[in-house]
Amino acid sequence: MLYLLETNLPENKSVFFALTYIYGIGNNTAFRICKKLGFSTNLKIKDLTQEQTLEILQIIDSMDLVLNNELKKLRSLSLKNLIQIKSYRGLRRVRGLPVRGQRTHTNAKSARKGRRS
Repeated sequence: MLYLLETNLPENKSVFFALTYIYGIGNNTAFRICKKLGFSTNLKIKDLTQEQTLEILQIIDSMDLVLNNELKKLRSLSLKNLIQIKSYRGLRRVRGLPVRGQRTHTNAKSARKGRRS
């Protein structure tokens, strides 16, 4: 296993799919990283050299991405802010109801499950 950016990347996966294991890097970003470095889609993590691993780190740093714990913290702070300013979305989240305009007359069971007392 390769430990990169606080994440264990599986050795038998290709670089493209292994990069998506990092929280904050999706398919599109992983594709752009591989394309910039000229990696084949078949290149496995176990076949990477030390220099290639450093190149991946340099590219990610140059892209100014918010990753892992920073991204999780940002998301939780934005949700707390919605609740604090008492916006509609924040109030719906506190009550455990659907946030994005779905109907509640029927359905919405999954949104209400968490608020059972």
